[in-house]
Amino acid sequence: MADSPLHIVDGSALSGAQKKDLLNRLARIEGQLRGVQKLIALAAVPGDCDGVAQQMAAARKALDRSFVQLLTSSMLNQSNNAATLEDAQASAARLAAMLDKFA
Repeated sequence: MADSPLHIVDGSALSGAQKKDLLNRLARIEGQLRGVQKLIALAAVPGDCDGVAQQMAAARKALDRSFVQLLTSSMLNQSNNAATLEDAQASAARLAAMLDKFA
């Protein structure tokens, strides 16, 4: 991401600020994963695996939190942008299906 900044597209799924926040979170996770790679490369004794496991767990948790943020942001935007109750219900059903499928 640091090599070429992403162009944030306007849309109704997420606001520009929400997209920027999620992208920043993912960039931090990417940095964490690079750090894990270095820890693995430098691991010399069995005890080094504890640090690797701890950092992997932290990265996994950060990614899980980003997923929850994506869903909550989508719920807020799609319900606020719904023109009718039926549209809001359809959006909620789509998001519930995504939660069921990926969580």
